[in-house]
Amino acid sequence: MTTAEIYAEFAAREAHGRSPAYERLAFAVARDSEMLALLGALPPAKRQPNLLFAVVRLLGGPVEDPAAFRDYTMGNWPAVEAEMRTRATQTNEAGRCAVLLPVLAALPQPLALLEVGASAGLCLYPDRYAYRYGDRLVGSGEPVLKCEATGVAPPARLPDVVWRAGLDLNPLDVTDPADLAWLDALVWPEHEGRRARLRAAAAVAAAEPPLLVRGDLADDLPGLAAKAPAGATLVVFHTSVLYQVPALRREAFAEVVRGLPGHWIANETPDVLPYAGLPEPPGAALHSVLALDGTPLAWTLSHGQAMTWFA
Repeated sequence: MTTAEIYAEFAAREAHGRSPAYERLAFAVARDSEMLALLGALPPAKRQPNLLFAVVRLLGGPVEDPAAFRDYTMGNWPAVEAEMRTRATQTNEAGRCAVLLPVLAALPQPLALLEVGASAGLCLYPDRYAYRYGDRLVGSGEPVLKCEATGVAPPARLPDVVWRAGLDLNPLDVTDPADLAWLDALVWPEHEGRRARLRAAAAVAAAEPPLLVRGDLADDLPGLAAKAPAGATLVVFHTSVLYQVPALRREAFAEVVRGLPGHWIANETPDVLPYAGLPEPPGAALHSVLALDGTPLAWTLSHGQAMTWFA
């Protein structure tokens, strides 16, 4: 897709109904030839709407009004461009644990969790959070992650996690104010609940930091997986990560992870991790596919707020 098409699709499928501010901005950028030219000079992976909008928020720029956003971004483009070139969209949404939980709870316990594209590792604590599926509460921790679950019964218990590790090209540290500020900037402007959830999840991670390793998702995965304790079920997982990875590297990663002992949980959009014979998604919003060991199980929404299991 062209950059204009990327922004228009983001507005229509991701921001619509969830972030009026980002929907307005994305449609405005999609029609703005000057801004599109500036974005077009960046590497393709650096042109993402989430990255541009989060960088402007991080720098203190306005994101509510498209005209003010344009004035700020064009007037401060060298600073905006520099941040976009060095940063990545490392949205660390703990809410995604809500769609992982039914799969994690059903695997042989205890678990050794290894997240690829872990950011600050907030999704490595599914056993520490609480979950609300409709009127059913699972667990007693904080934050409480709410999820609309269709076609699956909520798990009766939390998983038993005995080891947690993450692999990322640029791991973030929730005890570092600058890293936490970037995670906060990645939360969409109207999403105060997600912002509070980020703070609560960051407190959990800060109290017991995970093992976070700087490295490549394919080249360095076997070495980190080998550190998992004997007697625990290794679970390699990732959520909304592979869209940032070139196609050939995705294939290399899939080959590596299939060769590891244990299980592989993927939660990615079907354009980056395709499956044959998927049913139609439940609505026009952008959905990911939750899969276990290459078998698709459910449609999920991007922040873990809903999942629809396949019949």
